[in-house]
Amino acid sequence: MTYEESIQYLYEQLPMFTRVGAAAYKEDIHNTVALCAALNNPQHSFKSIHIAGTNGKGSTSHMLAAILQQAGYKTGLYTSPHILDFGERIRINGDMIDQDFVIDFVERTKQLCIDIQPSFFELTVAMAFSYFASKEVDIAVIETGLGGRLDSTNIINPLLSIITNIGYDHMQLLGSTLPKIAFEKAGIIKNGIPVVIGETLPETIPVFEEKASDMTAPLYLAEKRFAVTGSHPHDQYLACEIHDLLNDTKENYLLDLTGLYQSRNICTVLTSVSVLKEQGFSISNEQVHTALQQVKKTTGLRGRWDVVSKNPTVIFDVAHNEDGIRQLLQQLSIQYPSATIHFVLGFVQDKDVSKVLSLLPRDGKYYFTNAHIPRAMPHQILQEKAEEYQLNGKSYDQADDALEAARSEAGSEDVIMVCGSFFVIAELSSIKSV
Repeated sequence: MTYEESIQYLYEQLPMFTRVGAAAYKEDIHNTVALCAALNNPQHSFKSIHIAGTNGKGSTSHMLAAILQQAGYKTGLYTSPHILDFGERIRINGDMIDQDFVIDFVERTKQLCIDIQPSFFELTVAMAFSYFASKEVDIAVIETGLGGRLDSTNIINPLLSIITNIGYDHMQLLGSTLPKIAFEKAGIIKNGIPVVIGETLPETIPVFEEKASDMTAPLYLAEKRFAVTGSHPHDQYLACEIHDLLNDTKENYLLDLTGLYQSRNICTVLTSVSVLKEQGFSISNEQVHTALQQVKKTTGLRGRWDVVSKNPTVIFDVAHNEDGIRQLLQQLSIQYPSATIHFVLGFVQDKDVSKVLSLLPRDGKYYFTNAHIPRAMPHQILQEKAEEYQLNGKSYDQADDALEAARSEAGSEDVIMVCGSFFVIAELSSIKSV
């Protein structure tokens, strides 16, 4: 098989959550345990960091990977979903997984797939662990796919666990309240392993404290260690002033991920770095600064407040839930207070879009679309739901057509915001040049 044939085989043979939704979700980790056991448990061959959370876990994972790589460590990175190429999910020092390894792995595991019947995600987790073990990485940053407690990645025994934040997402699988969602995410907390919590809420902090206590896991709250005292766009960067509350010092950072919400993630990252240094990792302040200025270049991260063109300003962001959209709207109001905003929107149909739609401005211009996956919400249905909130516009079957319509109607001072789904952004021709 070729690389393309191998990937197509995975798509066709294995249930894939990102395409079909809950039908592909397995409420236990038995399949991953069985797969990795058959592969000689590669997850035990390398050190790891485990990251969960509702929002920000992808950005946090990439920032940490960039820092570790800059510090001289051979660094694995496992994230999901991908935007353009399957290889985005599995990287070492920023380079996507070797295509020959993918081909060989798929061939080697065909009988295992028949016997165990894993999901797409379960098999890709096993592939990532096998790849990192075979390449003898110094450390691997592992992002959960969904939840934490029952996530396929939760068979590792990391040096550090990180939970970025808790918000409403995937409630049909994780629970309808913030404490229930927090309980699922807290499932990555391991016995005696330090855990960093990026952001807490009154409803979630008791969950984390109880779990950490039960597991005798040292608990670090990022908001108790670092605070953002200022953040603003600066050229092609986000400039952040961070107050080190422990040492009562302030330091300025430049980040090439320019969404204002990234300032919160920086505090989580800096707290995590301090814990890693306590464990013996050699990471200088200069290396942190350098890495944060080139996260996208180092790790290939896309779709986080990507300004892809000007006149009009076109921005791609994968925000897709209530908290994520609220953060986008906040930045739009700060950075473009008088601009007309054109929203190119698409969602998956298992999302409760009502909360998101209720946040969007009625005076915006709307272009509704959908990705071409079974899980996508048809653009006509999204338009109907939006009209219930007085959000009026037109619908388009192709994301490129929706974006082109927005470009043709927008003035040079307007802003086009493309958001709502990884999969809509993945189908845009212009994402390839980002």
